[in-house]
Amino acid sequence: MTAERKQEAREKFLLGGIVVKAGLSKADRAFLLGGLLELARVAAGSPDHRRLHDIGEKAFKAPSLNGSVARPEEMAEW
Repeated sequence: MTAERKQEAREKFLLGGIVVKAGLSKADRAFLLGGLLELARVAAGSPDHRRLHDIGEKAFKAPSLNGSVARPEEMAEW
């Protein structure tokens, strides 16, 4: 396996972990892609981008209990 393919595999693995951390491992693939396409439209540096980034930062720092993650309504309190 070339270094480039190893890096690509690692990136996919890490992105899959994010999906699991968000509690979306059983979500429909089309739903996930639609959500990601919507996120791609959020301008970097915009208030929405900063808000979503902050939610993600807090979710990464939060401990997972029994493999679950905080629901979005819980994260809004952060």
